[in-house]
Amino acid sequence: MLNMLRRPQVTPAMLAEGLSALGLDGTQHAIVHASLRAFGQVEGGAPALLGELMRRTATLSAPSFTYATLLRAPTSTIYAHFSRESRVSRDIGRLPQLLVERPDALRSFHPALSFVAVGQEARAVVEAQSLLSPYGPIGALYDLDAVALLLGVDHSSNTTLHYGEYLAGVPLLTRYVPLSGQVVPTAFPNCSADFENIAPHVQGRHVTVGRAQLSAYRVRDLVDGVQAFLARHPEGMLCTYPSCRCQEVRRMIRADGLTPRTQLGRATGTLERAGD
Repeated sequence: MLNMLRRPQVTPAMLAEGLSALGLDGTQHAIVHASLRAFGQVEGGAPALLGELMRRTATLSAPSFTYATLLRAPTSTIYAHFSRESRVSRDIGRLPQLLVERPDALRSFHPALSFVAVGQEARAVVEAQSLLSPYGPIGALYDLDAVALLLGVDHSSNTTLHYGEYLAGVPLLTRYVPLSGQVVPTAFPNCSADFENIAPHVQGRHVTVGRAQLSAYRVRDLVDGVQAFLARHPEGMLCTYPSCRCQEVRRMIRADGLTPRTQLGRATGTLERAGD
């Protein structure tokens, strides 16, 4: 009886076939978000999925956020400091942690909202970040005509959409992070709980592997789609939870509207070593 209840096993060959169906052939630059659990039982686990992704991309990147370092106020107690080896927050997923552990991977300096990348254009991606523009790496991926991969997750996990919000002029909140012996301000976005609202307005490729839906979208299509959507519905990607920071952003939009920003592109930030 127990064997009958086991989740179906996904093999590396099935992963390879699925990624190929999404159009990945080794020449693409990509940002990935993945939930291994969504697939069912994966032979070889997260390392097997990462291996297939590495074989089928020229550059592979992911958010490697560390929320333990994020401070609400400049006087908040510091519980954690960021370093190149800091563990990725658990809710970001296992795959980014595996990327961070690779000696050939580059990780951006941001103490709370870092990105990790490996491959041909890894440096261009991580160097695009700054404290005022933490989602600058998405701007670099936009310039590279990269793809955003959602593997077993939906748009509520799609970091790329935050950059679309940034360009559309959605107000950013201020939070604080410890950096170089100081506590410094950084821009911080609204939550992503209602990002599925964008789904009817963007087109991508989709395939099912095991129990998971795999999707690939051009970063440019996502970013441009978000800007167009928010031009019509300025509050369209904010959640309605009363206690969420989205309500603070909503008040700012209602007071001042949206002021669109310019595309950041590559090399607008600085790659720094934590602790410098």
